[in-house]
Amino acid sequence: MPKLIRLYIVNVAIGFAIALAFVSGLVWFDVAQLRHLIFGSDQGVLAFFLLVMFHGVVFGGVQFAIAVMRMAEDDRGPKGGRRAPLATRIPVRVESVAGRPARRGRA
Repeated sequence: MPKLIRLYIVNVAIGFAIALAFVSGLVWFDVAQLRHLIFGSDQGVLAFFLLVMFHGVVFGGVQFAIAVMRMAEDDRGPKGGRRAPLATRIPVRVESVAGRPARRGRA
């Protein structure tokens, strides 16, 4: 099996496991009275399954995206270009010239 396909399957399976835990937590803690809605309906199993599937698609996609982005090459190391100037703690005298204040109203 190609490495990319294996990477996709593993990360999507992790995403679906996270989705199952998430939806189970939603039902267990009765968020927005989901437990009442699922257990009170004759199609509660379908509702639970669909919640897991839809959250699994989202969490699986996010998990795979994170895995792909972590595969990037390391950006550390010397870079080309000009060096940034070094900051010093030596005070510098700056002359301030006060001008006449601007008039408000008509010119």
